[in-house]
Amino acid sequence: MKTSRKLRENRLRFSLVSFCIAFLFFAAGCGGSSPPTSPSSKGKPPAIAKKGGDLAKVAEKKELEKKEEKEYSYDPVGKADPFKPFIQLTPVKVSRTLPLTPLQKYEISQLKLVAIIASPEGNIALVEDSTGKGYFLRKETGIGKNEGKVKKILKDRVVIEEVYEDALGQKKSSEISLFLHQVEEGGES
Repeated sequence: MKTSRKLRENRLRFSLVSFCIAFLFFAAGCGGSSPPTSPSSKGKPPAIAKKGGDLAKVAEKKELEKKEEKEYSYDPVGKADPFKPFIQLTPVKVSRTLPLTPLQKYEISQLKLVAIIASPEGNIALVEDSTGKGYFLRKETGIGKNEGKVKKILKDRVVIEEVYEDALGQKKSSEISLFLHQVEEGGES
């Protein structure tokens, strides 16, 4: 009976010691202690000791900078949707309520500026197609397949503004000018 009692007491002591050791390892791992210090600089010359102190200051500054930096977060404002294709294979066109005029059936490059007529109500331009058929243009006249409009009629050219959609789906405008080609004297007989 005494041996079994001693055996129980030894087991109890062993488990108590094991528990204390485990607790000490756990407490040491929780970060409750200060960071390890560098070896003392008593035996080093003063110049080397200063460098070690400077290194410690630089390391502290880097740690502070890391703490001050914000975490990165994605801001999708002004960026293209990554799940939309860059090029749409089927163009999306708005159905027109008005039928196309003859001028809106031509590309602007197919038309030739023949004359500009000055009038008090505003200048009028005369363009002709490849067959020689003529059309009059006034300001805000629709022209071209890309929904162009006449913006200005100057004495030597017509300025047309076309609105188009870029790859990101944003509406952009471009200006195209038709120049009046004047025949120079003595050029052709």
